[in-house]
Amino acid sequence: MGYYDAYEVGPGGILKITAKGWETLAPAGKDMKICAFLWTYYGYPNSTYEGVNVELMRYKNGELMAKDEAERGGIPEVDYVAGVPDSGVPHAIGYAKESGKTFSRPFVKYTPTWPRSFMPANQEVRNQVAKMKQIPVSELIQGKKLLFVDDSIVRGTQLRETVEFLYESGAKEVHMRSACPPIMYGCKFLNFSRSNSDMELIARKTVQELEGDEGQKHLDEYADASTQRGQCLLKSICKSLGFDSLGYQSLDSLLEAIGMDRDKICTYCWTGKE
Repeated sequence: MGYYDAYEVGPGGILKITAKGWETLAPAGKDMKICAFLWTYYGYPNSTYEGVNVELMRYKNGELMAKDEAERGGIPEVDYVAGVPDSGVPHAIGYAKESGKTFSRPFVKYTPTWPRSFMPANQEVRNQVAKMKQIPVSELIQGKKLLFVDDSIVRGTQLRETVEFLYESGAKEVHMRSACPPIMYGCKFLNFSRSNSDMELIARKTVQELEGDEGQKHLDEYADASTQRGQCLLKSICKSLGFDSLGYQSLDSLLEAIGMDRDKICTYCWTGKE
């Protein structure tokens, strides 16, 4: 369309836009809390927030995830690394590059329906929309060991259907990686992880099943895969959703991929701290 970036609106800044240009009504402040999901999920690939491009951040995030996993003991022997379309794809490209595994697209997305599957208010409709979009490439699935990277795991309902769909299409193994840590708190500000109850989130629900109310006192441990509780969470979710293995990106590596001052990034979904 021929547009170009003319001015970056800062935190709390207010502009008045006219036919002749713009006028600053309130200058930008220094304090900010920008949502990390703008980079991991929400943002369009060519969007840039606070000088950090979405697509490049996702490549780096995938690379760091593969690097961390290799240092912890190795990446599964798989035929292909793939992304859950669309926002999981660039994370998977970075993961494939760092791990040396072949990147492929075992299923593609048919998009002339809802643009984002989280948008319908009803969970049953969300699941149906997600299912409608998945078009398998059988030659890349049948008899193959696959490792998928998704942007996040919120309630787990769509991923459960995805893995069932892959096995029904002939996959030999399905490994899953989340490009962000376990989501422990429903977002107060956006619709993405907002829930009637935090117990709708698969991580919180699983903690409750493992340890009851006592487990809710140890969410920091459950969110950390290096702890015993964190390992129990991984194994339980992996079994529940039917994966051959499951891994989450660490919060430290996610923030490293964004590359901003972490005090300026909102991590409420993972830490419960604004």
